Formats: sequence, C-alpha cells, structure tokens
Amino acid sequence: MLKIRLLKTGRKNQPFYRVVVTDKRNSPQGGRFKEKLGFVNPFTKEKNLNEERLQYWLSVGAKPSDRVHNMLIDANLIKGDKINVLKKKISDIETKEESPLKEKKEGEGEATKVEEKIDDPVSSAEETKVIKEETSDAENGKVSAE
Repeated sequence: MLKIRLLKTGRKNQPFYRVVVTDKRNSPQGGRFKEKLGFVNPFTKEKNLNEERLQYWLSVGAKPSDRVHNMLIDANLIKGDKINVLKKKISDIETKEESPLKEKKEGEGEATKVEEKIDDPVSSAEETKVIKEETSDAENGKVSAE
C-alpha cells in the first residue's frame, strides 16, 4: 500500500520536510521512496507541492498521512474534514474511558475497610488464637469442621 508522507531532512533543530510517495512498510527516514512531490519548510512556512503528481498518486490509491491530509485540505487539493493530529492528554482519555479506572477507584474503598480490620489489635489477636488452635488440632490428628 502506498502512502504520501513527510520525510524529515535538514540539520539538527532546523527540520525540513519532503513530501514523498513511499510504501507503507518503509521507514520514513529510509530514503527509499517512489517520487518526491514537494517540500515543506516549517520555519519560513513555505510549501511547494506538485499538484498534478499529487492528484495522480491519489487517483492510483495512495493514502495521505494525517498531516499531509490536512496540508492537502489547506491547499484545496482534496475536500473533507481535517484530522486531529495532536496527541491526546492522559486526562482526556481518563474522562472518556470510564470502565477500568473508575472500577479501581471504587475498589479502593473496600480495600481500606479490610486494612482497618487488620489494624484492629483485638481482631488480629483473635485471628492468631484461632490459627494456633487449628494448627494444634492438626498436629493431634483432629480435623476441624469449618
């Protein structure tokens, strides 16, 4: 499957991107691409796209990446809605996905109740007494019916 994506070139802290057509499985830094379709300079906001070749590759079935898709919409080469390419914050994900995180929070209240019982010296002394009785019964050959 062919993909229209950005290929990062340029120096350190001075990125420069080429718009290329490549196979989806190739790494973006590999330099193995079918055709160069233009470039983007984020510092000067300069964009140069070969519109004829872009239309050809889109007609053949090449899919643009999310950022290239948004660039093509800005250049009026394709129609549609833009895709949100910003990374989602963890807090946004937590509010949308309720099941695993809220279940843990509800379970925390039960865990504190259990801890309170363990901290109670009377109940812990009674538990140790019961455990000692069971072990002594087991040593004598008696089986408790609990």
